Amino acid sequence: MLNRVSRRCFCTAAAAPTTLSPWLFVGLGNPGEKFKGTRHNVGFEMIDAFAESLGISMNIPLCKALFGEGFVGDAPVLLAKPQTYMNLSGESAGPLAAYYKLPLNRVIVFHDDMELPCGVLRLQEKGGHGCHRGLKSVINHFRGNREFARLRIGIGRPPGQMDPKAFLLQKFNATAQERIDAALPEGVVALRCILFEGLTRTARWFNQEQKYKYIRSETMST
Repeated sequence: MLNRVSRRCFCTAAAAPTTLSPWLFVGLGNPGEKFKGTRHNVGFEMIDAFAESLGISMNIPLCKALFGEGFVGDAPVLLAKPQTYMNLSGESAGPLAAYYKLPLNRVIVFHDDMELPCGVLRLQEKGGHGCHRGLKSVINHFRGNREFARLRIGIGRPPGQMDPKAFLLQKFNATAQERIDAALPEGVVALRCILFEGLTRTARWFNQEQKYKYIRSETMST
């Protein structure tokens, strides 16, 4: 899967002066060791994977977030992990976008999604919050504007009658973690391609690839 995705876009990271408007990538999660590796923190994991692929350090405190910046080719990228706890994520994302005077079509928020199977990703150009409290906070601090993109990271649904809140704060089991580990580099490739191909074009092929991935996994499990 990753090899096929990688062939779609050839992007290299390098620091260079540029007049291009930067992209802001915001990964949602909860700070602290207690929440590391939990389902609700896959937004943080995606930011970390992207930062690591570019050698960007996420250690600058800015607007209630851990922040880093770098380049993919000539395209500047700003990376943030709000430290406000999930339900207050907008207290960081809103001021960050305002600080850099970014239009919301240059913002992508990464978040966990129970409506997608574990390890399946989806790029979405805009939308509501779908009862995700972190997204709801972001929308509120964008003054109700929903015209920003999201990278939805599937974590699956809780089994049986399990409380969704408890499910979100659990760590992945071994099988689920393998799926997330495989999905992270796929997301990194897609995010790099957005910087050069644009969001709409990238979302078109990437979401199709992810759909096939889901169909294949379902076929293998039956």
